[in-house]
Amino acid sequence: MEVLLCKWLHAILFCCCWLVVSNAHSVEKLNGGHHKVRGVNLGGWLVVEGWIKPSLFDDIPNGDMLDGTQVQLKSVVSQKYVCAEKGGGFNVSVDRDVPSSWETFRLWRVSQSEFQFRSFGGKFLSCDGEGSSVSAKAESPSTTETFYIERNNNNRVHIRLLSGAYLQATSSFQLTADYPGKPGWDDNMATFEMTIVSNNLHGDYQLANAYGHAKAEEVLAKHRSSFITVEDFSFLSKHGINTVRIPIGWWISLDPNPPDPFIGGTLAALDNAFSWAQAYDIKCIIDLHAAPGSQNGMEHSASKDGSTNWPTSPEYISQSLNTIEFLASRYANHPALLGIELLNEPSVSEVPLDVLILYYSKGYEIVRNYSSTAYVIICQRIGNADPMELFQANIGSTNVVVDLHYYNLFDTFFGNLSTADNIEIIYRNRQTQLQALNKANGPLVFIGEWVNEMSLANRSQTDYQNFGKAQLEVYNAASFGWAYWTLKNDRKHWDFEWNIRNNYLQLGVSPSQKFSPSQKLSSNKILLAFSCGCYLFHHLL
Repeated sequence: MEVLLCKWLHAILFCCCWLVVSNAHSVEKLNGGHHKVRGVNLGGWLVVEGWIKPSLFDDIPNGDMLDGTQVQLKSVVSQKYVCAEKGGGFNVSVDRDVPSSWETFRLWRVSQSEFQFRSFGGKFLSCDGEGSSVSAKAESPSTTETFYIERNNNNRVHIRLLSGAYLQATSSFQLTADYPGKPGWDDNMATFEMTIVSNNLHGDYQLANAYGHAKAEEVLAKHRSSFITVEDFSFLSKHGINTVRIPIGWWISLDPNPPDPFIGGTLAALDNAFSWAQAYDIKCIIDLHAAPGSQNGMEHSASKDGSTNWPTSPEYISQSLNTIEFLASRYANHPALLGIELLNEPSVSEVPLDVLILYYSKGYEIVRNYSSTAYVIICQRIGNADPMELFQANIGSTNVVVDLHYYNLFDTFFGNLSTADNIEIIYRNRQTQLQALNKANGPLVFIGEWVNEMSLANRSQTDYQNFGKAQLEVYNAASFGWAYWTLKNDRKHWDFEWNIRNNYLQLGVSPSQKFSPSQKLSSNKILLAFSCGCYLFHHLL
Protein backbone atom coordinates (compact mmCIF):
# COMPACT_ATOMS: atom_id res chain seq x y z
CA MET A 1 0.00 0.00 0.00
CA GLU A 2 2.78 2.41 0.91
CA VAL A 3 4.51 1.62 -2.39
CA LEU A 4 1.32 2.38 -4.36
CA LEU A 5 0.82 5.65 -2.47
CA CYS A 6 4.41 6.65 -3.18
CA LYS A 7 3.97 5.91 -6.89
CA TRP A 8 0.76 7.93 -6.95
CA LEU A 9 2.43 10.92 -5.29
CA HIS A 10 5.33 10.74 -7.77
CA ALA A 11 2.86 10.75 -10.65
CA ILE A 12 1.05 13.81 -9.29
CA LEU A 13 4.36 15.58 -8.61
CA PHE A 14 5.55 14.89 -12.16
CA CYS A 15 2.39 16.37 -13.65
CA CYS A 16 2.52 19.45 -11.42
CA CYS A 17 6.11 20.05 -12.42
CA TRP A 18 5.13 19.69 -16.07
CA LEU A 19 2.44 22.33 -15.60
CA VAL A 20 4.83 24.78 -13.98
CA VAL A 21 7.50 24.24 -16.61
CA SER A 22 5.05 24.54 -19.49
CA ASN A 23 3.85 27.86 -18.10
CA ALA A 24 7.30 29.13 -17.14
CA HIS A 25 8.27 29.23 -20.80
CA SER A 26 5.53 31.78 -21.41
CA VAL A 27 6.50 34.23 -18.66
CA GLU A 28 7.12 37.53 -20.39
CA LYS A 29 10.81 38.42 -20.39
CA LEU A 30 13.18 40.65 -22.28
CA ASN A 31 16.11 39.43 -24.31
CA GLY A 32 18.65 37.77 -22.07
CA GLY A 33 16.03 36.52 -19.63
CA HIS A 34 15.41 39.79 -17.77
CA HIS A 35 11.90 40.56 -16.63
CA LYS A 36 10.30 43.70 -18.03
CA VAL A 37 11.41 46.85 -16.27
CA ARG A 38 9.42 47.83 -13.23
CA GLY A 39 11.55 50.75 -12.21
CA VAL A 40 12.08 53.97 -10.32
CA ASN A 41 14.21 56.98 -11.23
CA LEU A 42 16.87 58.16 -8.77
CA GLY A 43 16.22 61.76 -9.83
CA GLY A 44 17.72 64.72 -8.00
CA TRP A 45 20.68 62.69 -6.73
CA LEU A 46 23.66 62.74 -9.09
CA VAL A 47 22.10 65.48 -11.21
CA VAL A 48 20.73 68.32 -9.08
CA GLU A 49 17.16 69.51 -9.55
CA GLY A 50 16.33 72.18 -7.02
CA TRP A 51 12.58 71.61 -7.17
CA ILE A 52 13.13 68.07 -5.92
CA LYS A 53 15.08 69.24 -2.87
CA PRO A 54 14.94 73.06 -2.55
CA SER A 55 16.87 73.12 0.73
CA LEU A 56 20.10 72.48 -1.20
CA PHE A 57 19.98 76.15 -2.20
CA ASP A 58 18.95 77.63 1.16
CA ASP A 59 22.32 79.09 2.18
CA ILE A 60 23.18 80.89 -1.07
CA PRO A 61 23.49 84.68 -0.67
CA ASN A 62 21.31 86.47 -3.22
CA GLY A 63 19.80 83.07 -3.97
CA ASP A 64 17.17 84.67 -6.19
CA MET A 65 19.94 85.86 -8.53
CA LEU A 66 21.43 82.60 -9.79
CA ASP A 67 22.87 81.93 -13.23
CA GLY A 68 20.09 82.19 -15.78
CA THR A 69 17.78 84.34 -13.67
CA GLN A 70 15.86 86.70 -15.95
CA VAL A 71 15.59 90.33 -14.83
CA GLN A 72 14.16 93.62 -16.08
CA LEU A 73 15.43 97.07 -15.00
CA LYS A 74 13.30 100.22 -14.82
CA SER A 75 14.57 103.71 -14.06
CA VAL A 76 12.74 104.99 -10.97
CA VAL A 77 12.91 108.55 -12.35
CA SER A 78 11.76 108.12 -15.94
CA GLN A 79 9.79 104.91 -15.37
CA LYS A 80 11.35 103.58 -18.58
CA TYR A 81 12.90 100.14 -19.04
CA VAL A 82 16.49 99.35 -19.99
CA CYS A 83 16.45 97.94 -23.53
CA ALA A 84 18.90 96.07 -25.77
CA GLU A 85 17.42 97.05 -29.12
CA LYS A 86 16.72 94.05 -31.40
CA GLY A 87 18.10 91.79 -28.68
CA GLY A 88 21.63 93.26 -28.91
CA GLY A 89 24.14 94.74 -31.31
CA PHE A 90 23.66 98.40 -30.39
CA ASN A 91 24.05 100.82 -27.49
CA VAL A 92 21.63 100.25 -24.64
CA SER A 93 18.73 102.65 -24.22
CA VAL A 94 16.34 103.35 -21.36
CA ASP A 95 13.22 104.25 -23.32
CA ARG A 96 10.59 101.49 -23.19
CA ASP A 97 7.28 101.85 -21.40
CA VAL A 98 6.43 98.14 -21.45
CA PRO A 99 9.01 95.35 -21.06
CA SER A 100 9.28 92.34 -23.37
CA SER A 101 12.14 90.18 -24.65
CA TRP A 102 14.50 93.05 -25.57
CA GLU A 103 14.09 94.43 -22.05
CA THR A 104 14.85 91.09 -20.39
CA PHE A 105 18.40 90.04 -19.43
CA ARG A 106 19.80 86.73 -18.17
CA LEU A 107 22.28 86.88 -15.33
CA TRP A 108 25.65 85.22 -15.37
CA ARG A 109 26.83 85.14 -11.79
CA VAL A 110 30.48 85.91 -11.03
CA SER A 111 30.07 86.30 -7.25
CA GLN A 112 27.22 87.08 -4.88
CA SER A 113 27.37 90.74 -5.93
CA GLU A 114 29.07 90.65 -9.36
CA PHE A 115 27.08 89.78 -12.46
CA GLN A 116 27.09 89.85 -16.23
CA PHE A 117 23.97 90.62 -18.26
CA ARG A 118 23.16 88.59 -21.37
CA SER A 119 20.63 90.07 -23.78
CA PHE A 120 17.85 88.24 -25.59
CA GLY A 121 20.07 87.94 -28.65
CA GLY A 122 22.98 86.47 -26.72
CA LYS A 123 25.12 89.64 -26.52
CA PHE A 124 26.52 90.89 -23.22
CA LEU A 125 26.15 94.35 -21.76
CA SER A 126 29.52 96.07 -21.84
CA CYS A 127 31.07 99.35 -20.72
CA ASP A 128 34.66 100.47 -21.43
CA GLY A 129 34.91 102.65 -18.34
CA GLU A 130 33.73 105.74 -16.50
CA GLY A 131 31.99 108.20 -18.82
CA SER A 132 31.27 105.57 -21.49
CA SER A 133 27.93 104.38 -22.76
CA VAL A 134 26.73 100.84 -22.15
CA SER A 135 26.36 98.66 -25.24
CA ALA A 136 25.03 95.18 -25.93
CA LYS A 137 27.62 94.05 -28.45
CA ALA A 138 30.04 91.70 -26.67
CA GLU A 139 30.01 88.05 -27.77
CA SER A 140 31.56 86.79 -24.53
CA PRO A 141 32.04 88.35 -21.09
CA SER A 142 35.17 89.58 -19.33
CA THR A 143 35.90 92.40 -16.88
CA THR A 144 34.32 95.13 -19.05
CA GLU A 145 31.10 93.08 -19.08
CA THR A 146 31.06 92.57 -15.31
CA PHE A 147 29.04 94.82 -13.00
CA TYR A 148 28.41 95.14 -9.27
CA ILE A 149 24.77 95.08 -8.24
CA GLU A 150 23.86 96.78 -4.96
CA ARG A 151 20.38 96.00 -3.58
CA ASN A 152 18.16 97.46 -0.91
CA ASN A 153 15.18 95.75 0.64
CA ASN A 154 12.65 97.06 -1.88
CA ASN A 155 14.06 95.58 -5.09
CA ARG A 156 15.84 98.79 -5.88
CA VAL A 157 19.35 98.42 -7.27
CA HIS A 158 22.42 100.38 -8.22
CA ILE A 159 24.70 99.08 -10.95
CA ARG A 160 28.35 100.07 -11.05
CA LEU A 161 31.51 99.19 -12.91
CA LEU A 162 34.33 97.30 -11.24
CA SER A 163 36.18 100.64 -11.30
CA GLY A 164 33.46 102.17 -9.14
CA ALA A 165 31.48 104.35 -11.57
CA TYR A 166 27.69 104.07 -11.30
CA LEU A 167 25.39 103.64 -14.28
CA GLN A 168 22.58 106.11 -14.77
CA ALA A 169 19.59 106.59 -17.07
CA THR A 170 20.17 109.95 -18.71
CA SER A 171 17.53 112.47 -19.77
CA SER A 172 18.31 111.49 -23.37
CA PHE A 173 17.30 107.89 -22.56
CA GLN A 174 20.82 106.46 -22.66
CA LEU A 175 22.57 104.21 -20.14
CA THR A 176 25.95 105.67 -19.22
CA ALA A 177 28.61 105.17 -16.53
CA ASP A 178 28.86 108.78 -15.34
CA TYR A 179 26.64 109.29 -12.30
CA PRO A 180 28.45 111.73 -10.01
CA GLY A 181 29.34 110.31 -6.61
CA LYS A 182 27.46 107.60 -4.71
CA PRO A 183 23.67 107.51 -5.15
CA GLY A 184 21.19 107.07 -2.35
CA TRP A 185 17.99 105.05 -2.52
CA ASP A 186 15.77 108.00 -3.32
CA ASP A 187 14.47 108.76 -6.80
CA ASN A 188 17.65 109.47 -8.70
CA MET A 189 19.02 108.67 -12.15
CA ALA A 190 21.27 105.85 -10.87
CA THR A 191 18.53 103.92 -9.09
CA PHE A 192 16.59 101.20 -10.88
CA GLU A 193 13.77 98.91 -9.92
CA MET A 194 14.76 95.31 -10.63
CA THR A 195 12.02 92.81 -11.45
CA ILE A 196 12.92 89.13 -11.35
CA VAL A 197 10.92 87.71 -14.23
CA SER A 198 11.96 84.10 -13.62
CA ASN A 199 14.34 82.25 -11.33
CA ASN A 200 13.62 78.74 -12.57
CA LEU A 201 17.09 77.27 -13.00
CA HIS A 202 18.29 75.42 -9.91
CA GLY A 203 20.66 72.81 -11.28
CA ASP A 204 24.24 71.70 -10.79
CA TYR A 205 25.63 74.78 -12.50
CA GLN A 206 23.63 77.22 -10.37
CA LEU A 207 24.39 75.45 -7.11
CA ALA A 208 28.12 75.05 -7.61
CA ASN A 209 28.74 78.47 -9.14
CA ALA A 210 26.73 80.29 -6.46
CA TYR A 211 28.25 78.55 -3.45
CA GLY A 212 31.80 78.40 -4.76
CA HIS A 213 33.82 75.19 -4.97
CA ALA A 214 34.54 74.55 -1.28
CA LYS A 215 31.00 75.12 0.00
CA ALA A 216 29.41 73.36 -2.97
CA GLU A 217 31.64 70.33 -2.39
CA GLU A 218 30.49 70.20 1.23
CA VAL A 219 26.80 70.55 0.34
CA LEU A 220 26.89 67.95 -2.45
CA ALA A 221 29.00 65.44 -0.53
CA LYS A 222 26.40 65.43 2.24
CA HIS A 223 23.54 65.22 -0.26
CA ARG A 224 25.02 62.38 -2.31
CA SER A 225 25.80 60.29 0.76
CA SER A 226 22.36 60.68 2.37
CA PHE A 227 19.73 61.23 -0.33
CA ILE A 228 20.05 57.70 -1.77
CA THR A 229 21.42 54.88 0.40
CA VAL A 230 21.55 51.10 0.47
CA GLU A 231 18.35 51.11 2.57
CA ASP A 232 16.50 52.57 -0.41
CA PHE A 233 17.46 49.57 -2.53
CA SER A 234 16.14 47.31 0.18
CA PHE A 235 12.85 49.23 0.13
CA LEU A 236 12.62 48.98 -3.65
CA SER A 237 13.33 45.27 -3.64
CA LYS A 238 10.63 44.63 -1.06
CA HIS A 239 8.10 46.40 -3.26
CA GLY A 240 8.86 44.52 -6.46
CA ILE A 241 11.01 47.15 -8.16
CA ASN A 242 13.61 45.45 -10.35
CA THR A 243 15.35 48.42 -12.00
CA VAL A 244 16.64 51.90 -11.22
CA ARG A 245 17.17 54.56 -13.86
CA ILE A 246 20.05 56.75 -12.66
CA PRO A 247 20.42 60.25 -14.16
CA ILE A 248 24.06 61.41 -14.44
CA GLY A 249 25.85 64.45 -15.84
CA TRP A 250 28.52 64.50 -18.53
CA TRP A 251 31.16 65.61 -16.02
CA ILE A 252 31.11 62.17 -14.37
CA SER A 253 33.64 60.99 -16.94
CA LEU A 254 36.12 63.59 -15.64
CA ASP A 255 35.65 62.68 -11.98
CA PRO A 256 37.11 63.39 -9.46
CA ASN A 257 38.17 66.76 -10.93
CA PRO A 258 35.58 67.93 -13.46
CA PRO A 259 35.84 71.44 -14.93
CA ASP A 260 34.47 74.36 -12.91
CA PRO A 261 31.97 74.83 -11.55
CA PHE A 262 31.03 71.14 -11.43
CA ILE A 263 31.85 69.11 -8.35
CA GLY A 264 33.40 65.64 -8.35
CA GLY A 265 32.08 62.66 -6.44
CA THR A 266 29.28 61.38 -8.66
CA LEU A 267 31.35 58.47 -9.98
CA ALA A 268 31.92 57.01 -6.53
CA ALA A 269 28.20 57.37 -5.80
CA LEU A 270 27.31 55.61 -9.05
CA ASP A 271 29.68 52.77 -8.17
CA ASN A 272 27.87 52.46 -4.84
CA ALA A 273 24.52 52.30 -6.60
CA PHE A 274 25.72 49.43 -8.78
CA SER A 275 26.97 47.54 -5.72
CA TRP A 276 23.70 48.05 -3.85
CA ALA A 277 21.71 47.08 -6.93
CA GLN A 278 23.66 43.86 -7.34
CA ALA A 279 23.12 42.98 -3.69
CA TYR A 280 19.34 43.28 -4.10
CA ASP A 281 19.11 41.78 -7.61
CA ILE A 282 18.13 45.15 -9.10
CA LYS A 283 19.28 46.28 -12.55
CA CYS A 284 20.65 49.70 -13.46
CA ILE A 285 20.00 51.99 -16.39
CA ILE A 286 22.55 54.80 -16.65
CA ASP A 287 20.91 57.87 -18.13
CA LEU A 288 22.92 60.78 -19.60
CA HIS A 289 20.58 63.38 -18.17
CA ALA A 290 22.82 66.44 -18.56
CA ALA A 291 24.83 66.81 -21.75
CA PRO A 292 27.53 69.47 -22.23
CA GLY A 293 26.01 72.72 -23.46
CA SER A 294 22.51 71.42 -22.54
CA GLN A 295 20.17 69.54 -24.85
CA ASN A 296 17.00 71.34 -23.70
CA GLY A 297 17.87 74.45 -21.65
CA MET A 298 16.39 73.04 -18.43
CA GLU A 299 17.97 72.84 -15.00
CA HIS A 300 18.14 69.04 -15.13
CA SER A 301 20.45 69.37 -18.14
CA ALA A 302 22.78 71.62 -16.09
CA SER A 303 22.14 74.55 -18.43
CA LYS A 304 23.95 77.70 -17.35
CA ASP A 305 21.32 80.20 -18.41
CA GLY A 306 18.54 78.32 -20.19
CA SER A 307 20.35 78.15 -23.52
CA THR A 308 20.51 74.95 -25.59
CA ASN A 309 23.98 74.77 -27.13
CA TRP A 310 24.53 71.01 -27.39
CA PRO A 311 23.13 70.42 -30.91
CA THR A 312 25.13 73.21 -32.56
CA SER A 313 28.51 72.23 -31.13
CA PRO A 314 30.45 69.28 -32.60
CA GLU A 315 32.70 69.53 -29.54
CA TYR A 316 29.78 69.07 -27.15
CA ILE A 317 28.42 66.12 -29.14
CA SER A 318 31.85 64.51 -29.23
CA GLN A 319 32.21 65.07 -25.48
CA SER A 320 28.85 63.35 -24.94
CA LEU A 321 29.97 60.33 -26.96
CA ASN A 322 33.16 60.22 -24.89
CA THR A 323 30.99 60.09 -21.78
CA ILE A 324 28.99 57.18 -23.23
CA GLU A 325 32.24 55.37 -24.00
CA PHE A 326 33.49 55.99 -20.48
CA LEU A 327 30.30 54.57 -18.98
CA ALA A 328 30.18 51.58 -21.35
CA SER A 329 33.81 50.67 -20.73
CA ARG A 330 33.39 50.93 -16.97
CA TYR A 331 30.09 49.10 -16.49
CA ALA A 332 29.57 46.86 -19.55
CA ASN A 333 30.57 43.72 -17.69
CA HIS A 334 28.91 44.62 -14.40
CA PRO A 335 26.13 42.13 -13.62
CA ALA A 336 23.80 44.95 -12.55
CA LEU A 337 23.94 46.87 -15.84
CA LEU A 338 20.75 46.64 -17.90
CA GLY A 339 21.22 49.52 -20.29
CA ILE A 340 22.64 52.94 -21.14
CA GLU A 341 20.41 55.83 -22.15
CA LEU A 342 22.29 58.00 -24.63
CA LEU A 343 20.52 61.30 -23.87
CA ASN A 344 17.57 62.47 -21.82
CA GLU A 345 14.82 64.66 -23.28
CA PRO A 346 16.42 66.44 -26.25
CA SER A 347 14.29 69.44 -27.23
CA VAL A 348 12.23 69.12 -30.39
CA SER A 349 12.53 72.86 -31.04
CA GLU A 350 16.30 72.99 -30.55
CA VAL A 351 17.68 69.59 -31.56
CA PRO A 352 17.27 68.71 -35.27
CA LEU A 353 16.24 65.13 -35.89
CA ASP A 354 19.15 64.39 -38.23
CA VAL A 355 21.66 65.60 -35.61
CA LEU A 356 20.01 63.45 -32.97
CA ILE A 357 19.81 60.31 -35.11
CA LEU A 358 23.48 60.58 -36.05
CA TYR A 359 24.40 60.97 -32.38
CA TYR A 360 22.22 58.01 -31.37
CA SER A 361 23.73 55.84 -34.12
CA LYS A 362 27.26 56.62 -32.99
CA GLY A 363 26.31 56.06 -29.36
CA TYR A 364 24.79 52.68 -30.22
CA GLU A 365 28.02 51.57 -31.92
CA ILE A 366 30.07 52.71 -28.93
CA VAL A 367 27.98 50.67 -26.51
CA ARG A 368 28.11 47.66 -28.83
CA ASN A 369 31.92 47.87 -28.86
CA TYR A 370 31.78 46.95 -25.19
CA SER A 371 28.60 44.89 -24.89
CA SER A 372 26.50 42.86 -27.29
CA THR A 373 23.60 42.61 -24.85
CA ALA A 374 23.27 45.90 -22.93
CA TYR A 375 20.14 47.77 -23.96
CA VAL A 376 20.76 51.03 -25.80
CA ILE A 377 18.01 53.46 -24.88
CA ILE A 378 17.13 56.46 -27.03
CA CYS A 379 14.81 59.14 -25.69
CA GLN A 380 12.02 60.75 -27.64
CA ARG A 381 12.40 64.48 -28.25
CA ILE A 382 10.28 66.50 -25.82
CA GLY A 383 7.71 68.78 -27.37
CA ASN A 384 5.38 67.80 -30.18
CA ALA A 385 7.52 65.00 -31.57
CA ASP A 386 6.16 61.73 -32.87
CA PRO A 387 8.05 58.81 -31.27
CA MET A 388 7.63 56.93 -34.54
CA GLU A 389 10.43 59.11 -35.93
CA LEU A 390 12.87 57.07 -33.84
CA PHE A 391 11.31 53.75 -34.85
CA GLN A 392 11.93 54.67 -38.47
CA ALA A 393 15.50 55.84 -37.90
CA ASN A 394 17.22 52.43 -37.86
CA ILE A 395 19.54 53.35 -34.97
CA GLY A 396 20.74 49.80 -34.35
CA SER A 397 19.86 46.17 -34.90
CA THR A 398 19.65 44.65 -31.40
CA ASN A 399 18.35 45.59 -27.96
CA VAL A 400 17.30 49.14 -28.83
CA VAL A 401 14.67 50.85 -26.67
CA VAL A 402 12.72 54.07 -27.25
CA ASP A 403 12.02 56.02 -24.06
CA LEU A 404 8.74 57.99 -23.80
CA HIS A 405 7.87 60.30 -20.92
CA TYR A 406 4.19 60.52 -20.02
CA TYR A 407 2.99 63.39 -17.81
CA ASN A 408 -0.53 64.79 -17.46
CA LEU A 409 1.22 68.07 -16.66
CA PHE A 410 3.33 70.84 -18.20
CA ASP A 411 0.64 71.84 -20.68
CA THR A 412 -2.32 74.19 -20.26
CA PHE A 413 -4.47 71.44 -21.78
CA PHE A 414 -4.31 69.51 -18.48
CA GLY A 415 -5.01 72.56 -16.29
CA ASN A 416 -8.66 72.00 -15.39
CA LEU A 417 -9.21 68.33 -16.13
CA SER A 418 -11.06 66.19 -13.64
CA THR A 419 -9.60 62.93 -12.40
CA ALA A 420 -11.94 61.06 -14.74
CA ASP A 421 -10.72 63.18 -17.65
CA ASN A 422 -7.10 62.42 -16.81
CA ILE A 423 -7.84 58.71 -16.62
CA GLU A 424 -9.67 58.83 -19.94
CA ILE A 425 -6.55 60.33 -21.56
CA ILE A 426 -4.47 57.46 -20.21
CA TYR A 427 -6.75 54.90 -21.83
CA ARG A 428 -7.72 56.80 -24.98
CA ASN A 429 -4.41 58.43 -25.96
CA ARG A 430 -1.56 56.72 -24.14
CA GLN A 431 -2.86 53.17 -24.45
CA THR A 432 -3.59 53.62 -28.14
CA GLN A 433 -0.11 54.99 -28.80
CA LEU A 434 1.56 52.21 -26.81
CA GLN A 435 -0.37 49.53 -28.63
CA ALA A 436 0.72 50.96 -31.98
CA LEU A 437 4.36 51.26 -30.92
CA ASN A 438 4.42 47.78 -29.41
CA LYS A 439 3.28 46.40 -32.75
CA ALA A 440 5.79 48.42 -34.76
CA ASN A 441 8.91 46.69 -36.03
CA GLY A 442 12.07 47.76 -34.28
CA PRO A 443 12.78 49.08 -30.78
CA LEU A 444 11.10 48.12 -27.55
CA VAL A 445 9.01 50.75 -25.73
CA PHE A 446 9.91 52.18 -22.31
CA ILE A 447 7.87 54.64 -20.26
CA GLY A 448 11.00 56.03 -18.65
CA GLU A 449 9.25 58.74 -16.65
CA TRP A 450 5.72 59.06 -15.29
CA VAL A 451 4.22 60.28 -12.04
CA ASN A 452 1.09 59.86 -9.96
CA GLU A 453 0.26 63.56 -10.12
CA MET A 454 -2.23 65.76 -11.96
CA SER A 455 -2.44 69.50 -12.52
CA LEU A 456 -5.24 70.39 -10.12
CA ALA A 457 -4.60 70.19 -6.37
CA ASN A 458 -6.96 69.01 -3.62
CA ARG A 459 -7.79 65.65 -5.13
CA SER A 460 -8.73 62.77 -2.84
CA GLN A 461 -6.68 59.72 -2.03
CA THR A 462 -9.15 57.68 -4.07
CA ASP A 463 -8.54 59.97 -7.04
CA TYR A 464 -4.81 59.31 -6.86
CA GLN A 465 -5.33 55.58 -6.39
CA ASN A 466 -7.53 55.41 -9.47
CA PHE A 467 -5.20 57.57 -11.54
CA GLY A 468 -2.20 55.49 -10.51
CA LYS A 469 -4.06 52.24 -11.18
CA ALA A 470 -4.95 53.37 -14.71
CA GLN A 471 -1.34 54.32 -15.45
CA LEU A 472 0.04 51.07 -14.13
CA GLU A 473 -2.48 49.06 -16.13
CA VAL A 474 -1.55 50.84 -19.36
CA TYR A 475 2.20 51.23 -18.81
CA ASN A 476 2.63 47.61 -17.76
CA ALA A 477 1.91 46.77 -21.39
CA ALA A 478 4.97 48.69 -22.64
CA SER A 479 7.26 46.10 -24.21
CA PHE A 480 10.31 47.17 -22.16
CA GLY A 481 8.54 48.41 -19.03
CA TRP A 482 8.31 51.62 -17.01
CA ALA A 483 10.11 53.75 -14.38
CA TYR A 484 8.47 56.15 -11.93
CA TRP A 485 9.77 59.70 -11.47
CA THR A 486 11.13 59.90 -8.71
CA LEU A 487 12.15 57.79 -5.75
CA LYS A 488 12.35 60.81 -3.42
CA ASN A 489 10.92 64.29 -3.77
CA ASP A 490 9.88 67.16 -1.53
CA ARG A 491 6.60 67.21 -3.48
CA LYS A 492 4.71 64.30 -1.97
CA HIS A 493 2.92 62.91 -4.99
CA TRP A 494 6.16 62.88 -6.99
CA ASP A 495 7.79 60.85 -4.20
CA PHE A 496 7.54 57.12 -4.90
CA GLU A 497 8.27 56.14 -1.30
CA TRP A 498 5.61 58.49 0.04
CA ASN A 499 3.06 57.16 -2.44
CA ILE A 500 3.75 53.56 -1.44
CA ARG A 501 3.91 54.12 2.31
CA ASN A 502 0.70 56.17 2.30
CA ASN A 503 -1.19 53.88 -0.07
CA TYR A 504 -1.67 56.48 -2.80
CA LEU A 505 0.00 54.25 -5.39
CA GLN A 506 -0.98 50.59 -5.30
CA LEU A 507 1.54 48.54 -7.25
CA GLY A 508 -0.06 45.17 -6.72
CA VAL A 509 1.96 42.12 -7.65
CA SER A 510 4.79 42.54 -10.13
CA PRO A 511 4.12 41.11 -13.59
CA SER A 512 7.36 39.20 -13.13
CA GLN A 513 6.03 37.67 -9.93
CA LYS A 514 2.72 36.37 -11.22
CA PHE A 515 1.22 34.68 -14.24
CA SER A 516 -0.68 36.91 -16.58
CA PRO A 517 -4.28 35.89 -17.37
CA SER A 518 -3.06 34.11 -20.49
CA GLN A 519 -0.60 32.18 -18.38
CA LYS A 520 -3.08 30.89 -15.82
CA LEU A 521 -3.91 27.24 -15.89
CA SER A 522 -6.66 26.57 -18.36
CA SER A 523 -9.31 23.89 -17.76
CA ASN A 524 -7.85 21.91 -20.67
CA LYS A 525 -4.43 21.81 -19.00
CA ILE A 526 -5.96 20.78 -15.70
CA LEU A 527 -7.81 17.93 -17.40
CA LEU A 528 -4.66 16.95 -19.26
CA ALA A 529 -2.68 16.89 -16.02
CA PHE A 530 -5.34 14.76 -14.34
CA SER A 531 -5.38 12.33 -17.28
CA CYS A 532 -1.60 12.17 -17.20
CA GLY A 533 -1.69 11.31 -13.52
CA CYS A 534 -4.26 8.59 -14.00
CA TYR A 535 -2.29 7.09 -16.88
CA LEU A 536 0.93 7.00 -14.91
CA PHE A 537 -0.80 5.57 -11.85
CA HIS A 538 -2.37 2.80 -13.92
CA HIS A 539 0.91 1.80 -15.59
CA LEU A 540 2.85 1.94 -12.32
CA LEU A 541 0.54 -0.59 -10.64
